[in-house]
Amino acid sequence: MKMRTCAVAGMFYPRDPSHLEQLLETFFRQSRPEGNPVGIVSPHAGYVYSGQVAAHAFGSVDPGFSGTFVIIGPSHRGYLSCVSEIPWETPLGVVDTDTEFVRALDIETDEFSHKDEHSLEVQVPFIKYRFPRARIAPVMMGQQDYSSARRLGEKIIAAIRATKRDVRIVASSDFSHYVPEMQAKTDDLYAIEPLLTLDTREFYRRIEERRVTACGYGPIAAMVTACGSLGATTAKLIRYATSGDITGDHKQVVGYAAIAVM
Repeated sequence: MKMRTCAVAGMFYPRDPSHLEQLLETFFRQSRPEGNPVGIVSPHAGYVYSGQVAAHAFGSVDPGFSGTFVIIGPSHRGYLSCVSEIPWETPLGVVDTDTEFVRALDIETDEFSHKDEHSLEVQVPFIKYRFPRARIAPVMMGQQDYSSARRLGEKIIAAIRATKRDVRIVASSDFSHYVPEMQAKTDDLYAIEPLLTLDTREFYRRIEERRVTACGYGPIAAMVTACGSLGATTAKLIRYATSGDITGDHKQVVGYAAIAVM
């Protein structure tokens, strides 16, 4: 059987299953459900830096969820938007892809482009550990302009209506990259503020105004767009942190946010 094998296990997160399981257990111990979010923003750096924030994002979802996680991640290598239809390997076991839903998205399938991309992969062990019965629909986003984000959000809604799936949408993104910590916090929270009222246009305006180097602003806008069509009216910033909290280096940090859309 064809399978998308782990590309960054042993680098971004532990390859050893018992070590990974212990780490995730520690992360989730500090998280709690937040209402009933239909979408979340989760970071995708190495777990030592952003894993706790990601656990807060996934921990906001009811642990009994057994539907389909649509994971939208940015392409860090310049590939075009595409989906994956094959199962995904994790050190904790295989996560099945919801092939019917993926095909309903009407986006080109390209397994090669997914092969080395970490923005989607680092989310999957969280899902395998916390939601063992859930499936995934992996979507890599190339063009991240506003109209492309809106179109992707609409495609997700169309696929939900066609398949009648119970879906939660994950936007994979870090925020500011390699700037002083005070600048990262100020700019990131400024950009995040309009998301709390689902105002994606203002989110884009602020990203451009401050030149915030969030790598997954398109996936975030697509997720929020789809959630709005699903009845969401608000969002909550659950946790914000930077790499400086771990490294002690506050001169050059990366920002991470856990956001729940309800």
